[in-house]
Amino acid sequence: MAKTTTKAKTKAADKTEKKLPQPKVKKRQQVPKGTHGGTQIVLIEDVQHLGKQGDLVEVKAGYARNYLLPNSLAVIPTAHNLKLLERYKIKVQKARDAKVADLKVLAEQISRLTSLTIEANATEDGHLYGSIGPIEISKTLKGKNLMVEHEMVKLEHHIKEANTLTEVPLSLGYGIEAKIQVLVVALQQTPPKK
Repeated sequence: MAKTTTKAKTKAADKTEKKLPQPKVKKRQQVPKGTHGGTQIVLIEDVQHLGKQGDLVEVKAGYARNYLLPNSLAVIPTAHNLKLLERYKIKVQKARDAKVADLKVLAEQISRLTSLTIEANATEDGHLYGSIGPIEISKTLKGKNLMVEHEMVKLEHHIKEANTLTEVPLSLGYGIEAKIQVLVVALQQTPPKK
């Protein structure tokens, strides 16, 4: 009987003793590795030559750490980030639909123009002193309240001759294309007074 009382006393003594706290072990949040040893990330934005928004891609660790993550182009695939990404996708899709609608209206307005006339200094033979490129075409279109950036103008070669009519393709974005006729005319110069 004595044995049972000592066991009961030791159990009671153990309960009354204060439990020592377990040492905290810091757990690093490691980025998941892909099958090829790279870092797995989820794209927040479309990244050219890498993937579309919401794609789970594998990239080199330095590319993710030094470029994609600091520039908010990608996030580490955690449950919380994936949930936020779904909400963000909905907002971006609405904005993208509005942008596509605006670009379609812009393409329609451009197609209504018969031609775009640009005046430039030229010699008597019709050679331009400079050339007409995407920047000049963009400025002229902006002068007509058509917001076309120079990156959208897909001109193969600069126009170097006056009195020429050239068809210029425009890539407005999101697969929307348009074409415009550009007429370059020599600037009328007044003869010097004698």
